[in-house]
Amino acid sequence: MRKFITLVAKILFTILILLVVLDWVYTSVYLHSSNRGKVENVFNSKGRNYDVVILGSSRANNHFVPELFEKKGLKTFNYGMSGAHLFEASLMLKLMAERKYKIKTVLLEADLSLCNEKESEAIAAKFLPYIHHSEVIKDHFSKQENFNELYYIPFYRYIDFDALIGFREMYNTATDKPTNILDNLGYHPLGHKPGNMKNDIRALKPIRNKYYEEIKQICKQNHYNLITVMTPMCTNVKGLDYFEKANKIYPEIHNLENVVEGDQYFSSCGHLNDAGARKFTNVVIEKFFEKK
Repeated sequence: MRKFITLVAKILFTILILLVVLDWVYTSVYLHSSNRGKVENVFNSKGRNYDVVILGSSRANNHFVPELFEKKGLKTFNYGMSGAHLFEASLMLKLMAERKYKIKTVLLEADLSLCNEKESEAIAAKFLPYIHHSEVIKDHFSKQENFNELYYIPFYRYIDFDALIGFREMYNTATDKPTNILDNLGYHPLGHKPGNMKNDIRALKPIRNKYYEEIKQICKQNHYNLITVMTPMCTNVKGLDYFEKANKIYPEIHNLENVVEGDQYFSSCGHLNDAGARKFTNVVIEKFFEKK
């Protein structure tokens, strides 16, 4: 019996050592990469200077064209991420502040994302390789239900989120396999052929969102000028009064939901195509960045 217990203990110890080694290997790869995605691009950077940093979900990533800001002499990057919630937008801004970014204006898309305080697993997972290397990331995840497993069990996060940060992504990162995520200064243009031009957002209820409150506080502490906007949706949407409800909670958010109209400007009901994004970006520049 004693031999059996000893054997089991040796096996468990060997597995633990293997997990620790694998964790170190995977993390080391991510710590030396900055060209495959926006999270690692920020994490593995030092102080940068921007006139405009764009944050938000796909409705930022697909709607703001940095090239048009640059033509006005404004150094700009679109750090919007498809699928992101305000949980991730707040964490991204915290990382920028931690890295001493000098930012004149944070242009934040906050509309449909105001209705929840959940993390987006597909985007939040991109921060997890760095959880032991950043107090900001550790603290941000500390209130999540699975924090203890993610933080204290070696290699657990890479197994749990294998499709996002597991072997395939680690290998692609190690071999510098290119992506288009950072192309076009972070902007991802959508095609002109309309997709689903119907939507129903009546079930969404805007709330006083703690991660939006965090973003406001970060901007105040770091002297970033914050401009928050709601971006366009097609006219064939049920529940467009959502934007008015959001404005009652946060009057400072600029409701630009209807400044671009016409299905020819949309790729889907919730996303502008490239022509629509350029039209919308010009409206934003004229409203907030042109000298009167």
